[in-house]
Amino acid sequence: MAERIADGRIKLQPMKVYTRKGDTGETSLIGGTRVKKYNLRIEAYGTVDELNSFIGLIRDTAEASDQDALLMDIQNRLFTIGSELASDPENSRMKVPELQPADIEALEKAIDKMDEQLEPLKNFILPGGDLAASYCHVARCVCRRAERRVIELNEQAAVDPKIMKYLNRLSDYLFVVARYFTRQHGGVETLWKTRT
Repeated sequence: MAERIADGRIKLQPMKVYTRKGDTGETSLIGGTRVKKYNLRIEAYGTVDELNSFIGLIRDTAEASDQDALLMDIQNRLFTIGSELASDPENSRMKVPELQPADIEALEKAIDKMDEQLEPLKNFILPGGDLAASYCHVARCVCRRAERRVIELNEQAAVDPKIMKYLNRLSDYLFVVARYFTRQHGGVETLWKTRT
């Protein structure tokens, strides 16, 4: 529950951690519609939530990184995506935040800036090289899964195209920042070697 206070801000009421409403395998979307917990919409925003947790792990592992502010911004944008995906498009009257084109551009600028400092990629590399980089690779895989879930959801109910673009660009960012952390932390990139 929320109420608007004098200066226009919204004051949230304390939330209970448990409600017992999900004990039968259903949950509520924003708007009140009850759905099974395996519903594709739940699967989509649940995977985005999983991704957000890995971004937090990256932030904690790569302490004092010049990427920290952007990583925190990414976590906030993932909450934005989650709230939109959690809304029932037919029944919700609540205004949820939206992604902006500038959010996608911020990822692209960060990718380009890091790429300028990295050796050109001529081979596939194996995930790893540094602990923070390894978490980036895991997050990249989760991001790709979130993207697949959102694309599948879009087949059933229209999803803001900016969400799909953002997740696509975020997986690219996570790949490049993994390489960047490996270089920054003195790690070694291992090239994929095929059998001859």
